[in-house]
Amino acid sequence: MNVTVARLTVRGLLGRRSGILLLVVPALLLLVAVIARLTADTPEDLAATVLGRLGMGTLLPILALVVGTGVIATEIEDGSIVYLLAKPLPRHWIITTKLTVAVAATWLLAAVPTLIAGLVLCGTRDGLAVAYTAGTLVAGTAYSALFLLLGVATRHAVVAGLGYALVWESLVGNFVPGARTLSVQQWGLSVAKSIAARGSIEADVALTVAVPLLVVVAVASTLLAAVRLGGLTLAGEE
Repeated sequence: MNVTVARLTVRGLLGRRSGILLLVVPALLLLVAVIARLTADTPEDLAATVLGRLGMGTLLPILALVVGTGVIATEIEDGSIVYLLAKPLPRHWIITTKLTVAVAATWLLAAVPTLIAGLVLCGTRDGLAVAYTAGTLVAGTAYSALFLLLGVATRHAVVAGLGYALVWESLVGNFVPGARTLSVQQWGLSVAKSIAARGSIEADVALTVAVPLLVVVAVASTLLAAVRLGGLTLAGEE
């Protein structure tokens, strides 16, 4: 990890208009949790809907998309990445540094609000707040790596990422049983299920399958992003 690259990445991520969206997403989750707490007779029964489907299924991938692509895609689009690539830094250092920033931002803006929303909805009942937070942490890591790869691989990263987040994760991953095996949300829910009290959380993917898939997606996406970034360097030299 390179401290200078990390500092510049954080400054660029928070300095753009996307920084506003980064605050809107967790605020929306907390707002829904508070409304449910005040209006529902049994708000704890809404945990699966609010924290699972809305939080992990929709808001988390959108947030991770903004962060994951934001740490590098804009630099590639406006050409400023050239100045970074001109430095004597290994390309994998650049990628891992930007991934570290993306993961940290996703954890801060998604996992922490999930924990607070969970405590608002159901307190410490069945360990749901902690369980969904853990699921958000691991799913957020995989999403960050995946969307960082999209940011390096295509100039249409946001469009492709939105298609994946809204169509696959929010719709297909929630309502089509066979497709849930390839859903990052379901992998995160599997981790959450293993932490919560038995029967409190449902997941269609076994933990022994979910954990390896989370690791494979995170590692493979990071490696491919480093290779792709190296390809950009070669293209610039030719």
